[in-house]
Amino acid sequence: MKDWCFFVRGGIVALVGGLLCAQSVAAQARRQVGNLQVWPELQAELALKNGDYLFLGVRGQRDVERSSAEGDGRSLGFDERRFTLGYEHFWNENWSGGGTLRLESLGNDELVLVPEVLVRHRGKVGPLTFGQRLSLERTFPNNAGYDGAPGPDGQTWARLRVDLEKLLPVGSSGLALRPRLSYEAATRVRLLRADTDAKERGIQFTSLRGEVGCRLSDRFDLTPWFAYQTKYYFTVDRLDANGNVTLPGGPFNQVAPVLGLDVRFTFFGGKEAFERKQLPTQH
Repeated sequence: MKDWCFFVRGGIVALVGGLLCAQSVAAQARRQVGNLQVWPELQAELALKNGDYLFLGVRGQRDVERSSAEGDGRSLGFDERRFTLGYEHFWNENWSGGGTLRLESLGNDELVLVPEVLVRHRGKVGPLTFGQRLSLERTFPNNAGYDGAPGPDGQTWARLRVDLEKLLPVGSSGLALRPRLSYEAATRVRLLRADTDAKERGIQFTSLRGEVGCRLSDRFDLTPWFAYQTKYYFTVDRLDANGNVTLPGGPFNQVAPVLGLDVRFTFFGGKEAFERKQLPTQH
């Protein structure tokens, strides 16, 4: 467990350092807010008696202001589709680790396979639960030009997410509310960099998410949420027909507001419900 502690602390220090560097540039960066995205997700979770769980999630992503047209790559009414399989093992009350496997369909026959390994810590900070999730993932696209938050063309990414939440029981019927705030930062991991590689920001993606989970029973809960997701990169100079610079390049922040709804069904190994500490729907 000490090795895991060292791993998590080292990852947190590296990502926080990159985040501070990114924020120092933010004041000078140009910023653009895009269209509202809608991300509904249906989840099924199998709870095992040792505290572990298996997870399946199916999500759609749609730009609500973009009109549909033949050949635009939309399927089932969504611009992108995501299928996620996951497993997580709990070593004790505070520490857990596991992995996920995502298949992302981006339209026009673009598919991306993303395996991920993760380690998680959760503990009390006064009346709140403070969580930290550190993960490493690798993208395997079947076509070039993948433009999702993790990044294009077979890249390795590190992600750090921190969150604060509070479970609020309502009455004695098992109903509970779960207000939660989370912040995630992601950076590309590269041990070697060629001189010809494009210049990159220290942190390339962040997500600030607020939600209120609603647990209706041991077997069913739903979570409406809203997030601001930002991609950070550098743009090149924009030129006119004569080669004159009309818009200088530099740091650019592309913001996407996202409205989501997670609907989760929980199944229990052994069929009968038993007491367990369930994670938020943002696994």
